[in-house]
Amino acid sequence: MGEVHKISQGEGVVVAIPDSGVAPHPDLRDNLLSGTDVIPNGAGDGRQDQDSHGTAMAGLVAAHGRPNAKGALGIAPKAKIIPIFSTPPHKDGDPDSLAEAIEFAVSRGVDIISISSVGGSSSRLVQAVEMALSADIVVVAGAGNRPRDSQVGYPASHPGVIAVGGVDRIGGHAAVAVTGPEISVAAPAVDLYSTSYGNAYSRGTGTSGATAIVAGAAALVRAKYPYLPADEVAHRLTATAIDKGPPGRDDQYGYGVIDLVAALTADVPPRGFESVPAASPDAAGPTTTAADGPPAEGGGDGAAAVRGWVTLGVLLTAGGAWALFARHRRRSDDPPPRISR
Repeated sequence: MGEVHKISQGEGVVVAIPDSGVAPHPDLRDNLLSGTDVIPNGAGDGRQDQDSHGTAMAGLVAAHGRPNAKGALGIAPKAKIIPIFSTPPHKDGDPDSLAEAIEFAVSRGVDIISISSVGGSSSRLVQAVEMALSADIVVVAGAGNRPRDSQVGYPASHPGVIAVGGVDRIGGHAAVAVTGPEISVAAPAVDLYSTSYGNAYSRGTGTSGATAIVAGAAALVRAKYPYLPADEVAHRLTATAIDKGPPGRDDQYGYGVIDLVAALTADVPPRGFESVPAASPDAAGPTTTAADGPPAEGGGDGAAAVRGWVTLGVLLTAGGAWALFARHRRRSDDPPPRISR
C-alpha cells in the first residue's frame, strides 16, 4: 500500500457504514465519528458492536494503525467513518432500517455509503438509495454470498450502485460470490483480516469485505479528485479495473478487479468513451480499460492477477490468508464474523 498511500489516503472523505455498529478499536478510533442507531438497544451513536461485522468493515476501509508500524492499516487510513447501527447482532437487517440509515447518511453529507449486506427492498429503501445517488454520494454494495444468495441482491442490484463481486487468493472468481449482470467490479473476498470488537482482530470471507475494500478505493479517488461527481468516481474505478474472464464486462468480475494505482493515476476518459485506453504513465507498465485488458482467465492471466494484488497491498501470510493489514496483527479468539448477510 506504500505506493498508493503516497498518492492518496482518503483525506477529507467521510464514509458511512450502516451495519452492526463500529467499536472504537485502537487501530480505528481516531477516524471514527459519532453516528447513530436506527434500531433499539444501541449506544445511541453507532459506536458499539456486538457482532464484529461492522467493525471489520470499518477497519478494511479506514483503519489507521498505531505508532511504530503496529496494528491494522486500511485502504484509506485518513478517511472518516460514520457508524450507523442498523442491523441487530447476528441477525438480518430490515429494509426500512437500512433506508433510515441511508437517510441519516445523506443528512450528514457523507461522500460514500458502504453497504455490506443484501436483502429485500421496500419503497422507502428504493427512495433512500435514489436520494443518496441524487445527492452525489457514491453508494457501494455487496452482491451477496453463495449458497444463501443465488443472484445479486438489493441494493447492489439498483442502477447506479457499485455492485461488488469477489475474487479469491489467486485472483480467480471467489466461489462464495454471487454473479450476475449487475456486477460492477470485483475485489478480494477470501480470508480478509480486519479489526474486531474487544480490541481484537478477525478474519472473514465474503463480498462484504470486498465491498469495504471498494468503498476504501472510492475514498482514495474522492480525496485525490474532489471535483469528480459520484458517477465519475465509479467510472474511474471500472475503467481502470484489471479485466478478467471474457474481454469486457462479465457476470463474474464486472469490469474487472480494482487496481488502486491505476484508479489514482490513469488518464481516464469521461463516461461514454470507455473504448479509449486509459493511459497511466505513472504506473508500472501499460494500464488499459476493462475492454482492453488481458485475455481470458487461466495461465496467461497470472501477471494481471499478481499486479492486482500488489496494487491492493494484499500479502500472503504464513497461514495462507490475504491480509490487507500488512502490519503486526493477531487473530481474535472469537469466532470470525460473518462477512455477508
